[in-house]
Amino acid sequence: MSVLRSGFPHRPARSLTTLAGVLLAVLALLLGLPGTAGATATRRAPEPRHPGQDWAGSQIARHEGTAAGTAPPASPLASVEGVDVSSHNGSVAWSTLWNSGVRFAYVKATESTSYTNPSFAQQYNGSYNTGMIRGAYHFATPDTSSGAAQATYFVKHGGGWSRDGKTLPGALDMEYNPYGATCYGLSAAGLVNWMKDWFATYKARTGRDAVIYTSTSWWKQCTGNSAAFGAVNPLWIPRYGSSAGELPAGWGFHTIWQYTSSGTTVGDHNRFNGVLDRLKALANG
Repeated sequence: MSVLRSGFPHRPARSLTTLAGVLLAVLALLLGLPGTAGATATRRAPEPRHPGQDWAGSQIARHEGTAAGTAPPASPLASVEGVDVSSHNGSVAWSTLWNSGVRFAYVKATESTSYTNPSFAQQYNGSYNTGMIRGAYHFATPDTSSGAAQATYFVKHGGGWSRDGKTLPGALDMEYNPYGATCYGLSAAGLVNWMKDWFATYKARTGRDAVIYTSTSWWKQCTGNSAAFGAVNPLWIPRYGSSAGELPAGWGFHTIWQYTSSGTTVGDHNRFNGVLDRLKALANG
């Protein structure tokens, strides 16, 4: 005699497995749709392939040229001579630079969140030990990770700041993309927001507003000539000619001018726009 049982009929294990697979597939599809949680993940470019070839001005010289005239003689009453270096300079003869009148230096510390300059210690500490005021800079790759992530990486790998009178605030190097699209595949608003993220994170970690390195041509092309930073972030501008030339929107004056990529001892030479006491004031915050 058969017995009737209440409830659902028994299903084979294989049917349950199939059902679970369908549910997982549907979930994966939903996570990939716009407006869902999966849409918050941003596709990123690969990490830099040749960061040792990227330094402040490497792409400026490539895209804008270097033969735009000769800078006028420096006036010690109106400017301070400086240099910037990266791993491509190797071990730098800091005493030679000091004896030639160089009094400050910026040293590349990092790029993206995967590279640190292998010559950083010799360059950063060496300039300091000869008596120079020095600072560190970060070569930005806005398509590889967020501004906050890169600022954090920079601070943890040499980009910090201390009120010792000889440490400049960190600098953010924004220039032509060495690896692809000039503006890193971002809109003008996207790049401005990325930089705001970087600067806010750097200030939260160090208490200082960072310097920005950029050219007017790149700035116009990639940010729509944004005026969002001129009131806060000192401008370090590259232009290899007789003057700093036209400035990006928002800045009424430049703080540092990279005036040549072929100077003595190291290539990149700069002038601080003011006397030594003003440079010390920038260091002290």
